[in-house]
Amino acid sequence: MNIQKMLKQAQMMQKQMENTQEELGGTILEGSAGGGVVVAKVTGKNDFVSIKIKPEAINPENPESVDAESIEMLEDLINSAIKDANAKAKAISEDRLKAITGGLNLNMPGLF
Repeated sequence: MNIQKMLKQAQMMQKQMENTQEELGGTILEGSAGGGVVVAKVTGKNDFVSIKIKPEAINPENPESVDAESIEMLEDLINSAIKDANAKAKAISEDRLKAITGGLNLNMPGLF
């Protein structure tokens, strides 16, 4: 196998990886708990999107006592906490991988 053929295959594989990463980023997946009283959404790239909480999750005995504003505030707090944790995880991953690569940009989709 000659070097040009290997380079062409590597370029094709990189393009396929980029396309797959883009496709995964646009895919939304749902997970639920408690029979659907809590629903979380993430992308196929594992990026957190949102969380929805039904009143029954907060007060199963009397869900009518839980107002929509309280639920929305709780959802916002959880959304913010998860996004903050994800940002910190991404930053530490980037720092550690840069230490290994010496700061070289290896152009590996999905790595950072």
